[in-house]
Amino acid sequence: MTRTGFGIIGGLEMTAPLDVEEERRLHPVIQQGRRAHDLLEQSTTRDPAQRRRLARERHAGQEAEAVLLRATLGLVRTRVMERGYRFGNDELEAAGVEGLVNALRRFNPDQGTRFSTYANYWIRKLVNQAVQQQAGLSDSEMRLILQVQKLGRTNPDKQFTKREVARALGVSQAKAHEVMQLSRELQARRFDSTELNEVANWKPRSDPTDAPPWVIEALRRICGDDFAAFWQYTFHTASVEEIAREYGITRQGMTKRIERSRRAVRQSPEVERLQEWFAQQ
Repeated sequence: MTRTGFGIIGGLEMTAPLDVEEERRLHPVIQQGRRAHDLLEQSTTRDPAQRRRLARERHAGQEAEAVLLRATLGLVRTRVMERGYRFGNDELEAAGVEGLVNALRRFNPDQGTRFSTYANYWIRKLVNQAVQQQAGLSDSEMRLILQVQKLGRTNPDKQFTKREVARALGVSQAKAHEVMQLSRELQARRFDSTELNEVANWKPRSDPTDAPPWVIEALRRICGDDFAAFWQYTFHTASVEEIAREYGITRQGMTKRIERSRRAVRQSPEVERLQEWFAQQ
């Protein structure tokens, strides 16, 4: 199977996502390769011809796992950017790849779950832990911030009051105010390391993951919680259906949200500057 590269993440080449049938065809190869590995490790097979056959099956299984891994790397990008960070943040990227590898080691194809669905939990978990560590947040603070962010994603057009957030989180209004402030501070610190000369000296590159900080900051401000979806759609790193599944909404609903972001970008004071950058990609 020949697949086109979509960039490098954690030293690994990212490829286009697999469809359901492509993934299912890999499952028996992976399982057979794992069984062959166990037999070789146990040294229960002494016949040279049989050991060579098992070695070939183990290699085929490892290759199938590598295909599955590379085709799911896009989820690492999605989870990092969903948190509002510029992709290329080494710590978050490494955390996401670690989560993906952990998922691959634990994944059991016989359970009938798609690998991307299973891996998403581990990637999100380790990316969130890395964000928490970078920001110096406690477990409870991070948990409440994630709840606030989820509340915003499910109601993108609504401005929540302290009372509404308090009710949704099951905390006092004072605590809700504190969490909302922490969430704003977390969002602000994503870009506080940007230097003006970085923008002035920036030259466009062909890889969209290398976008300059001002592009990410402008689009994040314009698109809000739909930033990651708009980015994936614009650079064709995922289909509308795949993006919609990540957000847990219908394809029609995601199409509307992406179009709303496109209108917002076109109406932005920075539209000309953004269009010039996009045209050079």
